[in-house]
Amino acid sequence: MINFTVGPVQSSDAVRAIGAEQVPYFRTEEFSELMFENERLIKKFANSGENSRVAFMTCSGSGGMETAIINTLTKKDKAIVVNGGSFGQRFVELLVLHEIPFTEIRLEPGKALKAEHFADLDGKGYTCFLVNKHETSTGVHYDMQLVSDFCKRNRIFLIVDCVSTFLADPFDMQALEADIMITGSQKALACPPGIAVMVFSKHALQRIERTKCCCQYLDLKLALKNMERGQTPWTPAVGILRQINARLREIDAHGGVEAEIERTATLASYFRSKLKEYNLPFEIVSESLSNAVTPLHPITVSAYDIFLKIKDEYGMWICPNGGSMKDTVFRVGHIGHLTTDDYDKLIDAFLELKNKGVI
Repeated sequence: MINFTVGPVQSSDAVRAIGAEQVPYFRTEEFSELMFENERLIKKFANSGENSRVAFMTCSGSGGMETAIINTLTKKDKAIVVNGGSFGQRFVELLVLHEIPFTEIRLEPGKALKAEHFADLDGKGYTCFLVNKHETSTGVHYDMQLVSDFCKRNRIFLIVDCVSTFLADPFDMQALEADIMITGSQKALACPPGIAVMVFSKHALQRIERTKCCCQYLDLKLALKNMERGQTPWTPAVGILRQINARLREIDAHGGVEAEIERTATLASYFRSKLKEYNLPFEIVSESLSNAVTPLHPITVSAYDIFLKIKDEYGMWICPNGGSMKDTVFRVGHIGHLTTDDYDKLIDAFLELKNKGVI
């Protein structure tokens, strides 16, 4: 099977080889050194600065989203949240669950975030802003400079879900003055799912220190205290943390974050150019594309039916959608260990379905 989804994605041989090994004991100096290196490279790739800190939480990216909220926000906050799809809605649901007052910027699927959405929000006493830099469900990549400028003007705490965009699109944490960045092991890090990687600014660390967390397992005070010795408070996903280390080293050895972003952008451009070249009956539905994924609306048939045919008849996974977009949008990812030859196989499958009159 060739995997064109947006997580879990295909892993390199070096990462997969570690997955076949016995999981070692981790309360050791060797594991601590590995964790320190993981922290150093994540900080380097996010450009988060020397005073930033990193926590590796054993959970999914959604666990990282909830961890950020329960460790830094309280009922006294007044939040703004961007909701343009499934993951924006997840932030909304978490704010409701934890009783954080908020205002929602609601976007239709596929629509970009624009200056007009901020027109009535300046100077209204908001204290925090939550955004999925890339709304993975719709393939919309939001304008983070627009968000950053608004937050700087209003001195607002900025939480950014970069789960599917970190290492696929540029992200400069210091330049944007973002306070928390969240990503996951199964996206462009191209490791198995199970680790949420969280990066914290100095301002975020101050908020964590003064906020009472309502969950012991996701308490960032404990996580950051233990990370001072390269450890975690609870048994982590040890094997995945070793795979993350291999992957970070791999990226660093092959030109760093800029080269990794360029590699992903090249794959995305290649695939999109082939769609046009062969006049395939799909419409790109995002106003603002990420390198990570191409969201496609099939003009004549169900998106989910195409997913099933590609999976069952051609041995490849593309990424379906759920809910109201189940039959209208499927997605093709560009993160993970993929090549242009892989995309040629997918294009050939689409062409065969077109020639058969299926699409």
